[in-house]
Amino acid sequence: MSASRKCLCCVKYLMFVFNLVFWLGGCGLFGVGVWLSFTQAEFSSLPLSFPSLSAANLLLVAGGITMVTGFLGCLGALKEQRCLLFMFFVILLLLVLTEVTLVLVIHVFHHKLDSKAQNDLKEGMKIYSSDPGLKKSWDNVQKMFKCCGVTNKTDWFQVLNGTLPASCCSGGGGHCEDGWTEPCYQKARQWLLDNIPSVLVFGVCIGVVQILALVFSMLMYCQILCAEKRVE
Repeated sequence: MSASRKCLCCVKYLMFVFNLVFWLGGCGLFGVGVWLSFTQAEFSSLPLSFPSLSAANLLLVAGGITMVTGFLGCLGALKEQRCLLFMFFVILLLLVLTEVTLVLVIHVFHHKLDSKAQNDLKEGMKIYSSDPGLKKSWDNVQKMFKCCGVTNKTDWFQVLNGTLPASCCSGGGGHCEDGWTEPCYQKARQWLLDNIPSVLVFGVCIGVVQILALVFSMLMYCQILCAEKRVE
């Protein structure tokens, strides 16, 4: 076996291992998204801007794309097909650029995004009395997090003519005079931050694997191209 062929085999199996880890990482992200979706099923009628619901959807999408991309990378490495490797490289590059852009947008505009999400939730509160599904979701949120309203319990005053829903109080039944003072948006956001720090670390590790997979895929593509030219 020639030195170039040995080098190609080495890169091939290294790329396969990296993509296998990448694919398993996608499975992990997708699994966390499914778990988060099930735990938040009681809030499913709320707008998707609710912190835990938006995080669940983001993880499901990211996990699904990562799994597909990792599979393409593994297949391209084993088959040594330039077409699959190039497709993998392009998809992965777009994925990395999208992730970096998303992180920057969230970091720079997080106050505006929070404000928009809170306004969406307040708009949704207006149909609390007429929508049984939304009513149940809001009641479940307030009972679970022991909170009241989006940013303040006074958010309910315009919706319920100066009164509070029963779920704003610890009893959960009858008339509620003085509800919980903590806002639901902040409590849900804090719950999310407290429960998924390991996912953030995991995400950074996946990012490192993505960069390495990009390098190895391009290296392998170039080596296959050179080998084909030598044969010609």
